Amino acid sequence: MTEDARPGGRLMDRPEYTSKPRPLTRGPDSTVHEAVAAMSDKNYGCVVVVDPEEKVTGVVTERDVMNKVVGKGLDPTTTKLSEVMTAEPRLARETDQMLDWLRIMSNERFRRLPVVDAEKRIKAVFTQGDFVSYTWPELIGQMGAMLKAQAAGNFHYLLIGGGLLVYSLAMIVVLSVAF
Repeated sequence: MTEDARPGGRLMDRPEYTSKPRPLTRGPDSTVHEAVAAMSDKNYGCVVVVDPEEKVTGVVTERDVMNKVVGKGLDPTTTKLSEVMTAEPRLARETDQMLDWLRIMSNERFRRLPVVDAEKRIKAVFTQGDFVSYTWPELIGQMGAMLKAQAAGNFHYLLIGGGLLVYSLAMIVVLSVAF
């Protein structure tokens, strides 16, 4: 990942990094039913599949459950996570830059990003919403600049309209005094 990004742009620098609840994890032999029950209970969109050392081996998302279990008629009480997980998912390091991962997630069309430490142990899961909160202030600033530029480009119309308004008001006053 790039080193020349703006200050505070690392994943670990984001306020949501430290305030995020612990990711939901399960072993590869856990059933889909057990994982979905835990996801539902915590209102999480994925479960991170880890080995005994808490190192990430896969991810199972709501979409995986729909497409790989429900859509194929598999029994969630007997289907193991290892059978439906996305093995070797993209993993971010805590020190990676937000904007790099925003671009990658957008291009590769995935919505959840496991963040790991130097030993590849799960630390957090960033979602597209986390990235929106990072880019939102910039988008608002850009929109304001565009509006200012557009207003400045059309300033002559504002002058003409304002002049017509003042002239009309002056004529009303003059005519009302004259009659």
